[in-house]
Amino acid sequence: MRDDILLAMRKFVAPEFVFGNGALALAGRQAAGLGVRHALLVADSGLMDFGWPQRVQESLDAAGVETTLFTDFSSNPRDHESMAGSRIFGDAGCDALVAVGGGSAMDCAKAIGIVSVNQRHIREFEGVDNVERPGPPLLCVPTTAGTGAEVSQFAIITDSERRVKIAIAGKTLIPDAALIDPETTVTMSETLTAHTGLDALTHAMEAYVSNANSPMTDLLAREAIRLIAAHLLPAMRNPKDMQARGGMLLASLYAGMAFSNAILGAVHAMSHSLGGLLDLPHGLCNAILLDHVADYNFSAAPERYADIGRLLGARFADDAGPDEKKDAVLAAMRDFKRAAGVTIGLADLGVGPEALTRLAHNALDDLCLLTNPRQPSQADIEAIYEDARQTNG
Repeated sequence: MRDDILLAMRKFVAPEFVFGNGALALAGRQAAGLGVRHALLVADSGLMDFGWPQRVQESLDAAGVETTLFTDFSSNPRDHESMAGSRIFGDAGCDALVAVGGGSAMDCAKAIGIVSVNQRHIREFEGVDNVERPGPPLLCVPTTAGTGAEVSQFAIITDSERRVKIAIAGKTLIPDAALIDPETTVTMSETLTAHTGLDALTHAMEAYVSNANSPMTDLLAREAIRLIAAHLLPAMRNPKDMQARGGMLLASLYAGMAFSNAILGAVHAMSHSLGGLLDLPHGLCNAILLDHVADYNFSAAPERYADIGRLLGARFADDAGPDEKKDAVLAAMRDFKRAAGVTIGLADLGVGPEALTRLAHNALDDLCLLTNPRQPSQADIEAIYEDARQTNG
């Protein structure tokens, strides 16, 4: 590594976290340690059938922490849902938030927190460092292995009026603590395991090729990719394989810390646009776009993409030409996502050619595009969308 890169000044932020089987049971102790008296428990409603929110609530009850349950939000949480949550937070006299679930629960909880303290509409916080006062204490319990929201300084919320996802970023969005328990991920379906795992892979890849990468984020991103390559398919085949589940949740954690500090790129900018306009699944959109964006970006970061390819099983000689390396890397990405069950294009999700101009326009405004290794034009993004619409890679 060149000295100018090694010694370049970088900031790295991360919350306190506990990782390992049984971490969920520490919710009460962690909340009490933060001085919490009454928490708004923000939980994915679908998890109630599996009992994870109830177990967190029991731990909080045992520690003397009162709770109010809030489950009225979407998989792509809307602005009006976070505003409604903030009203419930205030009416119930809550002084903290506990999020149980995937990225939707954690992003919604982050939004509720900053709205409750700053008394402004959630849309006013769009962008970087626009949150004047940090929210109340936030404890996160992730139940999927992919989002990384439990350690990130991002919240993604859908602006219902403009039908676009807005990114809110800054260290005020970082949770106070996270309880990362592999046991909570065994109830994920095979499809959800695949989509969230490929979301984590996208986080790691985009952090690694980001123009804001650093030695610390590189270390985390590479290890996340290695773990995902080793554990995603086994976790899909055998949901009770705790080694695979633990490996995937650790990969998600590493990828989350990597992208929180190195930021992301065109895959997420384009996926946010798709999710905002058409309400499509975030992880699946990332997976479909992944290799198409890599194809576009490759010339701007060839050796970094070559590293990613090797971690995913690509084979090529060290002295191979750039075209040979690119072909091998893209083939490895496509083989891996197909093995994970992603065999469709955006057209199969209902994305028509008439939507591409608006989708590309919204993607160009997304802050994630700032750290993409190559800066695309409107026409470039439309072309990537069209490629991903017509083919699965």
